[in-house]
Amino acid sequence: MISNLKTNEKNLIKMSIGGFATQPSFKNPGYIPNNDGQAVIYPGMFGVVNNIKVGDNAFGWAGDHVEPGVSIDSENPNEHFALHYLVCTGNKAIVRSGEAKGAIGIVTGEHARNLIHFENKILDKICIGDQIDIITHGRGLKLLDFPNIEIKKIDPKLLKSLFLKIVKKKLIVDVAIELPIRIMGSGAELNSEYVDQDLMSGDRALMKKLKIDQMKLGDLIAINHADHRWGRSYKKDYVSIAICIHGDSVMSGHGPGIMTIMTGKKKDLSWKINKKANIKNLLKIKI
Repeated sequence: MISNLKTNEKNLIKMSIGGFATQPSFKNPGYIPNNDGQAVIYPGMFGVVNNIKVGDNAFGWAGDHVEPGVSIDSENPNEHFALHYLVCTGNKAIVRSGEAKGAIGIVTGEHARNLIHFENKILDKICIGDQIDIITHGRGLKLLDFPNIEIKKIDPKLLKSLFLKIVKKKLIVDVAIELPIRIMGSGAELNSEYVDQDLMSGDRALMKKLKIDQMKLGDLIAINHADHRWGRSYKKDYVSIAICIHGDSVMSGHGPGIMTIMTGKKKDLSWKINKKANIKNLLKIKI
């Protein structure tokens, strides 16, 4: 949290955009090959997940790419991409239909769908197909004193809540964990404005050694030597700051998902470890 961080927030557009609570989806015959070559069936992406929340462990669930809370989308391809490119983590969500009509939630990330947290008393009332609108705010956000740090998909109120400080003209961000670039996997082929990138969690001994298996959904993450300005690639002396948005995967080349919120050169942007750096704490999310 920093009081003198100058941004262009007053110039940003607030716009409503709608999606619908999605149905869980499987590809026939439903089996997923795991890292040991076994075929398994697990619950995974999309739908309404009632018992996994931001702040919970990213590892250890009997699931694959599990998304906390409510996953929303539109079947219209153009509207689908609008959701992906306009919605920012920390945006306000409003239920517009069904038993939970009028209830308020908060966007916690973007995977193949946009992910929204609701309190338990609301979550139990949400039905598949309910319309949920998001007040998008954050696209185009810039740090005026740090023009070489690129900001991505973050609501200005979440930016203000981050543990930040400026030391010798460098912006320091508190993160819960640092990831080495060598373990970053699926998603590297996509542009950094669309969905996320998985870390590769198949080497369980390495996950334990580096304490990555202690990662929680919503954790702030630093990826050293990662340039996420246009894609997701290795570049020495760059760093990307991200959020853990979905759970672990049994698939080769996959694991918990990481969504970028900042990227830049290490001369401008750096990090320090703070285990409390999780959006559950930063946004005061209620369960």
